[in-house]
Amino acid sequence: MADQVQNDSNPGGTTVFVSYSRDDQKRALPIIQLLEQNGYAVWWDGMLEGGERFARTTDAALQRANAVVVLWSKTSIGSHWVHDEATQGRDRRCLVPLSIDGSQPPLGFRQFQVIDAAALKIRADSAEMMGMLRAVAALHDRPFVAPAAIRARAPIFSRRTAIAGGTVVAVLAGGAAVWKTGLLGGTLTQNSIAVMPFANLSGDASQQYFSDGLSEELRATLSLNQQLIVAAQMSSINVQELKLDVKDIAGKLDVAYILDGSVRRAAGILRITAKLIDGATGFQKWSQTFDRENDDIFAVQSEISTIVADQLAVAIPASSKRQKHGVGSTNNARAYDAYLRGKAYYKLAVDEKTDRAALAQYELAIKHDPEFAAAFAAKSRVLTVIANNYASGGELKNYYTQAIDAARGAVKLAPDLCDAHSALGFALFNGRLDVKGAYDPYQKSKDLGFGNADILSGFANYATRIGQFDAARQAIRRAQRLDPLNPSAYRNAGVIEYSARNFDAALAPLQSALRLNPKISGVYPLLGDMKLLTGDAASALENYRKIPRGFDRLKGLAIAETRLGKRDLGAAAMADMIAEFGDNSLYQQAQVLAQWDELDPAMAALERAYQKGDSGLVLSRNDPLLDPVRRDARFVQLQTRLGFE
Repeated sequence: MADQVQNDSNPGGTTVFVSYSRDDQKRALPIIQLLEQNGYAVWWDGMLEGGERFARTTDAALQRANAVVVLWSKTSIGSHWVHDEATQGRDRRCLVPLSIDGSQPPLGFRQFQVIDAAALKIRADSAEMMGMLRAVAALHDRPFVAPAAIRARAPIFSRRTAIAGGTVVAVLAGGAAVWKTGLLGGTLTQNSIAVMPFANLSGDASQQYFSDGLSEELRATLSLNQQLIVAAQMSSINVQELKLDVKDIAGKLDVAYILDGSVRRAAGILRITAKLIDGATGFQKWSQTFDRENDDIFAVQSEISTIVADQLAVAIPASSKRQKHGVGSTNNARAYDAYLRGKAYYKLAVDEKTDRAALAQYELAIKHDPEFAAAFAAKSRVLTVIANNYASGGELKNYYTQAIDAARGAVKLAPDLCDAHSALGFALFNGRLDVKGAYDPYQKSKDLGFGNADILSGFANYATRIGQFDAARQAIRRAQRLDPLNPSAYRNAGVIEYSARNFDAALAPLQSALRLNPKISGVYPLLGDMKLLTGDAASALENYRKIPRGFDRLKGLAIAETRLGKRDLGAAAMADMIAEFGDNSLYQQAQVLAQWDELDPAMAALERAYQKGDSGLVLSRNDPLLDPVRRDARFVQLQTRLGFE
């Protein structure tokens, strides 16, 4: 599906128009995706309806486009539509012609150099595709940057938000504020849909996990289709909290359709009602009730997904049909039920008790179905959470080893499961500080998870930590399009700019994250750090004091109080951090010491952090707070040992 990516030269509107024959759509889609991945807002006819509306909308898109990419072929040469669109591009001097089957362009277009894409597998690193991207960049007055494979490096925060790219939060009044400021883009496409949380009509609140899980699995299956834009789970849940009507929900999520429904589960019998609603009119496009036995849940999910895709005139990809119920899933009803219970516990994110309850359910799911890849991936994630938050010493190493083994098991069982590769990359880097080993899993997760906002956010954080900021920005833009009401997506966008030292650019997304969720973690430390690094220690201190607790608060207080001349208060905050967190705060101790200009002690703390396997070191390559020691030969050697250099 063509994603409307915002662009500096034409914010919020079409920047590239792709013209081709419908018979060539299979060849056109990879080219469209490549343009999107390089930050362009793409218009193509799969986004449009027929008749007069088609003509008017196409003409408007052509007039807005900075570049018109025409795919010439035996069939497109005979298309009046393609001729007209190519003429517009030629007359406006923004034509970029490709031949996708060796055909010569028709008369009137042969004076232009044609890129030969015949018999070419579309790859970002091919000379032909780089030629196209170079021409498109020139028409946008942009410098051309050749796409580069991202080398292995690493993620992010040590908390669950880094693993999944999102947190479970309730959207507050700030959701409306973000929409009104225009930060979400407003780039509606016809093949876009939001799956709302299905209502639990079982009369038993304990069954809520099942109806929530059904919604999530339908969303995951539909998101496998790259012709669809599927709003992510967090935004779908958050917008429901606002108690809006269907048309307003569609507007806030920037989707054309809403899939809603209910589940009644009793005495082994399921009644599932699903309805597809036109977001523009509020009218139902399709509805159906399914009465089945519990074991038939997989067939119902598959049927609903197929019907929805048919209604939107797109095809469910073969990868989602390998089982009755999606990539990496199960056909065992007992395993599936335990898996959904585990996800419900995991999302609570309350304490060690709920995390261990989630782990127990995932292990039960695997017991019922030893080939349940998604359960292995979920087990890896919760083991990483337990290691990050509750373990230390030898126990910590053991949990990370288990997490890596579970993720590798998931990859072996389901090589096309994006979540399995993402979990493996995260566990390898944070558990073993294995920079090079994490590269392939993270890259694979991004390639497979183009429709999954959580996977894209995780990859964006990873790319940020290794200094690949353009790749991170592209991934986070796509994640924000899929998940426009998730505050974590905006926080992650701010992290990218902060790490790139673009503090002014970081401010707006961080403020948007706070408007969506004033209690979101990780934002006030960044705001405090930026104030500190720009010389405003007093404002930095105000932000650090807004952090409820933890070593981020104490680290900030230690630096800011000292910078303001209150050395005793700074030293007291440092002492409190060491007393409360001990060696688990070695990385933060190094940050404080570096900002105190105590470079030898800072390097000693970093060395100890390395010996202890402190996952905070994943931040070190681009951490502005470590700039005082960045040129130290010992720091450079440490970066080499970590695999950053």
